[in-house]
Parts: sequence; C-alpha cells; structure tokens
Amino acid sequence: MTFPTVRLRRLRTSPTLRAMVRETTLSPAHLIYPLFVVHGHNVREEIGSMPGVFHLSVDQLPREIDEIAALHIPAVILFGLPAHKDAQGTENFAREGIVQQAIRAIKHANPDLLVITDVCLCEYTDHGHCGIVRDEHILNDETLDILGRVAVSHADAGADVVAPSGMMDGMVGAIRAALDRAGYQDVSILSYAVKYASSFYGPFRDAAQSAPAFGDRRTHQMDPANAREALRETLLDVQEGADMVMVKPALAYLDIIWRVRERFDLPIAAYNVSGEYSMIKAAAARGWLDERAVALESLIAIRRAGADFIITYFAKDAARWLQSLE
Repeated sequence: MTFPTVRLRRLRTSPTLRAMVRETTLSPAHLIYPLFVVHGHNVREEIGSMPGVFHLSVDQLPREIDEIAALHIPAVILFGLPAHKDAQGTENFAREGIVQQAIRAIKHANPDLLVITDVCLCEYTDHGHCGIVRDEHILNDETLDILGRVAVSHADAGADVVAPSGMMDGMVGAIRAALDRAGYQDVSILSYAVKYASSFYGPFRDAAQSAPAFGDRRTHQMDPANAREALRETLLDVQEGADMVMVKPALAYLDIIWRVRERFDLPIAAYNVSGEYSMIKAAAARGWLDERAVALESLIAIRRAGADFIITYFAKDAARWLQSLE
C-alpha cells in the first residue's frame, strides 16, 4: 500500500503520540557523571576548557553526591589528580591516594551510588603515558602488574566497578586475576575496549593534567581509520573477562558503537568525551546553537547507535532537562 493510504506523518501528529511510538529512550538512569578529584580543602575550581565541570576536593564530594543522587543519576566515574607524580604513578595504588579517599567519601555519603574508577597511569606519571616507559617506549607487559595493583586498591576502598582505559594488551585478564586473588570476585570490569587515538580528548587532558611529555598514544590507542579492529579489541576483552565494554569517543564513532552492539550481547557504554562536550558549550555560548536541544539530540543518537549507558559531562544538565519534559 502506498500514498495516500500510507501516511507516516500520522504517527507524528502530537507529542503524546510521538512519545508512545518512540523507538529509543533517554533517561537519567542511562547516564554516568565524571568527577575530577584533587587534594586540598574547599576546592571547587571550574575547568577552563570545560565550562560547568569542576576540580573538587574530597570535602566537596558529599554535596556533589547529594545533587547527583537527587537527579536520579545512578553512577559516577572518578578521575584523580595526584599530589606527586613519578615514573610508576605510585599514588595510583596508594591507600591514601586521591581516588581511594574519594571512593570512601562517596560511599559514606551514599552507599547506593555506583562508583566506577578509571584505571590507568597517565594522570599519575611524570611522563604522562598510560604505561611504564623505558627509553621513550611504553612497556605493555610490565604495566599489567601495576594496573592490577591499582584495581585492587580501588576495590579495597569500596569501588563497585573498575574501568581500565590504557589500552594495554592483556589488561582485562591481568586485572580480573588480581581482583579474584584479592577476594573481589564481585567487582565488575568495564573495559575501555575500543578507545581511539582521538583529537577530541584535548579538554580532558587539561582537566586531568595528563598530556604526554613526549610523543603520543598512537602505539596503543586505536587508529581512527579502523573499524573491523574494534571488534577484535572487544572480543579479546570479553574473552579475558570484561563484564561491560566501552567505545570512546562516542559521537564521531556512532558506527563503531553500532558494530559492537550488533556483534556482542554484553552491556555497552559510550563515552561522550570532553571535546564533544566543549564544542557544544562553546557554540552555545556564541549563540550558534541551542545547547539543550543539541546535547539531548547527541545523547539520544548515542543511545540509538546501541549504547546501554553514556558517560557524559552533560549528565546533570541532561537529567534536569529530561525531568522538565516529563
């Protein structure tokens, strides 16, 4: 049957009807909010390249967690800025490291909020790379033991999920083995299985003070030109014991999210990264686009591509916007 019998516009005639037949949904339950924690007291400093995102000291976290919980956002992911950096990033696995302190503070403030921790070396090392370095070469296998120690230290502090992001081969297996040996069989692994060597990370590196001191990360992060390789990366991490996997970035890689979704049936996250966030913020500040409309459209596109949940700096704003639409 064809026009005029078939008129697809009939299902778009009212907001109620459009909502009833909508294929993809977006709610606060699909969002994870990143937090940048720093040493000190009474620190709440806006990050210049990421308007609306802050460096927070641990004493500021209870107020932040109350706000996040009130918005029905179920989880946060933690990134820490250490007091001291060295070649191995030793604060990364110290009992009183900044992330370990933050985990305990969050769990004390709200035991039900899911705490995810980033497991990588770049923020903690004086060279800014994701692994142990020798003669400006990143040593994959030598890094694995440290990643295991970091993950266990986060679990000791109360983390629910650890999220290795360094793209070291074998990292998921090494972390799973370390967690299991330490008695943390129930701590989940959300692997940054598909992480591209993207230029969209610039504001994050400003926020986390994690820019590499030399070279770049193209020897371990994925080539943006490759798609099939993403499936190989995901398969290896699934075989090593990943409970969930992530695609990063999100908006420029919607096709990759779709490919991973079509191939694998485990939960899939997408990271709506700093550059994607800051571009919308900058354009909105100039009046070039509607921040709310574009942000929500971007997030629904990530969900439509196949992401079960989204790490996004828009999480708090998006939760408020979505509540206002109810």
